[in-house]
Amino acid sequence: MSTGRRRIANDGRGTVGKRGWQAVILCFDIGGSRIKAGSAEAGGVTPLGAVPTAVDDLDGFVAGLAGFMRPGVRGVAISIAGVVEPETGIGRVANIRCIDGLALAPLLEARLGLPVIVLNDADCFALAEARKGAGRGHGTVFGVILGTGVGGGLVIDGKLVTGAGGYAGEWGHGPVIRGEFAFPCGCGQVGCIDTVGGARGLERLWRASGGEALGSVEILARWQAGDADAAPVVDLWEELVSGPLAMVLNVTGAGIVPVGGGLANVPALIARLDAAVRARVLRRTERPLVVLAECTVEPGLIGAAEAGLAEFGD
Repeated sequence: MSTGRRRIANDGRGTVGKRGWQAVILCFDIGGSRIKAGSAEAGGVTPLGAVPTAVDDLDGFVAGLAGFMRPGVRGVAISIAGVVEPETGIGRVANIRCIDGLALAPLLEARLGLPVIVLNDADCFALAEARKGAGRGHGTVFGVILGTGVGGGLVIDGKLVTGAGGYAGEWGHGPVIRGEFAFPCGCGQVGCIDTVGGARGLERLWRASGGEALGSVEILARWQAGDADAAPVVDLWEELVSGPLAMVLNVTGAGIVPVGGGLANVPALIARLDAAVRARVLRRTERPLVVLAECTVEPGLIGAAEAGLAEFGD
């Protein structure tokens, strides 16, 4: 295939790799502002560009995908910031209102004339890391997103585990924090890790400590510079996040935890989290468990492509 566009190279940091399939799969990473597209086949994933997401216009949303259709495509694989219930196919996609509450895969199959699979974006991240990133060689991989909020995905023996309702891996939700740091969560509960573990959570902890309004990037920059006010906030963040994550590892038996998202841009923070988690898990190991993700280039496209090639490939 010659498109004049760069391929995501097979270097472990953004690949699908050569797996022998002859099928061409279109993959999409859909967020609240942009739809990123790629073409996946034997040679890898070729980014095809992006279009704005029509969040309130279903016809416009479908048209955004249809614009990338071309001859020879065997199927469509989608990574989306929402949860798809396996039993019904209904998606909960709060930031794209026109598809929230719809069975997206059959709707798109009817509109596009191709088979479609839809996956959660954190699941796609975890699958990309398990097959092409830091999780290679590990039987059980728990992928963690520490971005605006907290997400996760579980892969066992190279296969996604979605579970009842499609919520497997969603360790960011559940009332696990008590006391003054038990904040209300968007899911309707109080005391979820999602309220303290991501970038907005770190900022919330900073404000609770009496600090002025600062973004997470500035807070962490101050911490790395030895700021006396930032240090206890990061200590608290570590305390609140490491215990629940250690419990996840005990329950799942994950041998590696690749971390992506904005907070992963500070390697010292992830190293700090790793040390705290390894001190709390039942399994004792000197090898790092919580590590930086390796698929830093379009993990959503990579994970969707992996799932699509497995589903629709020869």
